[in-house]
Amino acid sequence: MNTDSAGAPRRIARYSAAVSTSELRKDIGRLLWVGFEGTELDDRLRDTLSAGDAGGVTLFARNLPKHGDETDVLALRRLNDELHEAGRASGEKLLISVDQEGGRVQRIKAPAKHYPPMLSVAPGSDEEALAAVRALGGTMGAELAQWGFDIDFAPVLDVHTNPANPIIGDRAFGEKPESAAKRALAFADGLQDAGILPCGKHFPGHGDTATDSHLALPRLDHDMGRLGEIELAPFVSGIAANIPMLMTAHVVFAALDATVPATLSKTVITGLLRDELGYEGVVISDDLDMRAIADNYGVGDAAIRAVHAGCDVLLLCRNLAHQEEARGALFEKARGDAAFRKRISGSAARVRRLSSLS
Repeated sequence: MNTDSAGAPRRIARYSAAVSTSELRKDIGRLLWVGFEGTELDDRLRDTLSAGDAGGVTLFARNLPKHGDETDVLALRRLNDELHEAGRASGEKLLISVDQEGGRVQRIKAPAKHYPPMLSVAPGSDEEALAAVRALGGTMGAELAQWGFDIDFAPVLDVHTNPANPIIGDRAFGEKPESAAKRALAFADGLQDAGILPCGKHFPGHGDTATDSHLALPRLDHDMGRLGEIELAPFVSGIAANIPMLMTAHVVFAALDATVPATLSKTVITGLLRDELGYEGVVISDDLDMRAIADNYGVGDAAIRAVHAGCDVLLLCRNLAHQEEARGALFEKARGDAAFRKRISGSAARVRRLSSLS
């Protein structure tokens, strides 16, 4: 039998390397949550999910089967069941998510209930108002659970402080950090009452930007005193309430890290969110296909930077080439960097724990 320099059988060494490569592929799959085109599960996506190369799927309006002018919710449930089944073939649980906030960000409209912008729901933060917001979250969550979803990318934890903000505005739950936090977390409780995992967004706060990060890279120049008092306060409350997921903002916060957006900043995600604020849940990037990232960083480089920064999950919601580029970049980086491999393993473990909650 052939042996290596230490006398161990070479075929055993090759087998161990193959196992390691397989485990790495599975772990990277937990980190990549993808979108797709069309209203049916095609062979490409089925193969991706069955192989464990994606840990989650996000549905958009483009993915919703229609019956006339309304969503065909029976067909939607069948689609989600097929997605879950394809994921189970990998031995892992697939998580299906959607942006269902109400107001202008409500992917599933009729026959779903009409939900107003959260800023206008039961104004105030007294006991009666919070009960109404929680009940609304429960109603929305019950619909999503009935249709086969696991996660709602809500609530918005940003504070509505800038009337000219083109992306947040009335999606926020309040104009003051304390009331916004109380109302948003009541809504999150309602989602969880119905069996849907909530995701607070967009850390460390997107409420005062004047630029839409779907189109360009926003920047905030507030000092740490202001950020701590306004932007960060609802997230601190969310962490204390054990919200299971937080989504990052593609925004440069000059007082925290003037060089890169929060999604790609180790100072922001690991230093502030993990170490200083003590968050132990899953951190998910906003979509890396958004122009704030795609126009300024290569997707492969952005994926590596985001994981290095401390993100556990990377959203890649549309571009198939970007999904493959991110997967390949993470694989190659991890194969040559033991510390980065450990980061991926830790994130994959967090995602698996999250899966057990849904």
